[in-house]
Amino acid sequence: MKPEPLAGFRIGVTSDRRSADLISALERRGAQVLHAPALTIAPLDADTALVEQTRAVIDARPDVVLVTTGYGMRRWFEVADAAGLGSELTEVLETARVLARGPKAVGAVRAAGLEEQRVAAAETTAALVDEVERAELTGLRVAIQLHGYTDDAQLSRLRDLSAQVLPVTPYRWAQPSGYDRLLRLIDATCSRQLDALTFTSAPGAEATLAMAERRGRGAEFVAALSEDVVAVAVGPVTAGPLRAAGAPVVLPDRYRLGALIRRVTEELAEHRVVRLRSGDVRLELRGRAVSVDGRVVLLGPNSLALFKALAGTSAVVRRQDLQRRLPDGADDHALEVAISRLRQALAVPGLVTTVVKRGYRLNAERL
Repeated sequence: MKPEPLAGFRIGVTSDRRSADLISALERRGAQVLHAPALTIAPLDADTALVEQTRAVIDARPDVVLVTTGYGMRRWFEVADAAGLGSELTEVLETARVLARGPKAVGAVRAAGLEEQRVAAAETTAALVDEVERAELTGLRVAIQLHGYTDDAQLSRLRDLSAQVLPVTPYRWAQPSGYDRLLRLIDATCSRQLDALTFTSAPGAEATLAMAERRGRGAEFVAALSEDVVAVAVGPVTAGPLRAAGAPVVLPDRYRLGALIRRVTEELAEHRVVRLRSGDVRLELRGRAVSVDGRVVLLGPNSLALFKALAGTSAVVRRQDLQRRLPDGADDHALEVAISRLRQALAVPGLVTTVVKRGYRLNAERL
């Protein structure tokens, strides 16, 4: 039987909202998941501020309404309905020109019984403000539904273009209650104990990078994402902070959660599986597991680091280079112990050969 496509792989998830859907999909495909939300979506306390913002919008009757997120738009109407303001809000927005930031925002606008006039060319607040200029909607009263991470520069720009700006904040980003899980995820990334790390929001990516810096491992974290741990972001906006830090990022063809899951699966199952043959024995490295003629061996951190280093070349790997690959560093004795354990775990005679005074070589060919 063919293994599940993500069997043997360990994937980090940094999102909070819809994380259960993402984790479930990855686990169904055989992955082990390490979940550590970088940020959490927190509704405004008691919704009092949102109700007051809604009353201000109703009183001002804006000419233009900018919708940035589907979740924010839906939550705005949920709170308005609960406060008895739903019908008034709908009536006011029906007379305004509605501009939406991407398909999710469009879907929420239509679900509210409204119709968008324009859709931003890119799913960014900057592109939405660009549409205000492009449509010659300057000098008017504008309401903007903000997402959890306010782009102050674009909000200032919008104020310069408008007679009045009415911000509406249905939710905000907040730090999780404890940092321990995120710190463990960062440490696992730096020690190459993850195969992939997923990001679904730019604020989440920024928060993860900032925590790595606070941990004193910022450079290590980016290096890991540049070498052994593939970073997968839901879209270019989310990828922005990672790319600015120097990390390469893989994107799906469509900027949706389902496409993100498919992209992670394709990247790992099609490009991160190493197939080898040693005599009549076939081996397959999948993340942290090695299949030896169908027998699955889960490797520990040291054994995994050694096997990856040896499997990456047909040449002899020097002892000092192997020592550097061990997660916590090692001397000659520790390296010999790790090599012995790797040989015992794989149980393929002659697979890992010693080259006297030089190092070690994997007696296998890539398929």
